[in-house]
Amino acid sequence: MNSSLQPLVIGHRGAAGEAPENTLASFRLAAEQGAQMVELDVHLSADGQLIVCHDDTLDRTTDGTGAIRDQTAEEIRRADAGAWFGPAFAGERVPLLSEVYELLPLTVEINVEVKDAASAQLDAKLLEFLRQGTNLRRTVVSSFDHKLLVRLKAAEPELRIGLLYAADLYHHASYAALLETEVWSLHPHHGLIGREDAEDAKAAGIAVYPYTANRPEEWERLAAIGVSGIITDYPGRLNDWLAQRAGR
Repeated sequence: MNSSLQPLVIGHRGAAGEAPENTLASFRLAAEQGAQMVELDVHLSADGQLIVCHDDTLDRTTDGTGAIRDQTAEEIRRADAGAWFGPAFAGERVPLLSEVYELLPLTVEINVEVKDAASAQLDAKLLEFLRQGTNLRRTVVSSFDHKLLVRLKAAEPELRIGLLYAADLYHHASYAALLETEVWSLHPHHGLIGREDAEDAKAAGIAVYPYTANRPEEWERLAAIGVSGIITDYPGRLNDWLAQRAGR
């Protein structure tokens, strides 16, 4: 958990406000802009490869079409994942999870959000990958599917898990305790976490990483209540804002 006064800067799908989301270009930019962690999404291809994409289809973020689970990695990677964002990014491909880990410096942590949790095959593939080298130590796995997270934690006790949710829970830290396993972080919608909630989580040894805050007034409120990190589409802007705030 982040113990510094400044919250971690967590790049949402890389630097999704300034580059095509979930592409190597976006993750590279986030790292260049000083993000200490990046968030990304994974699905499983038809041939069992871990694919980095938010949606379960290629339609929105590429010039391809169809469900990821129905296509091989080779077929998926024929699609252009950058031209829709701007001509400077034409030719970007949908990356494999391994490519993101190879690209980013070891100092940059990675928040892997599991999207398509219906397939138990994904559990095994993800854990197999995370157990390689230093991958496990630099990873937080999050999901809206909390049963999936408990299942992964039981299979790999060293795994750090983060609870994604969009509910205004009565007591955030107490909900985490209900899972009866160690929870590393809470990932609430940024508008649904208050000072008392953040303080309770901190007292329980749980980090708080709200999503997805993109405006200075949102950053100000989150920093003031003491969150551990802020997930944003604009890691460079957030870093600049935090530097200015520290210099006040």
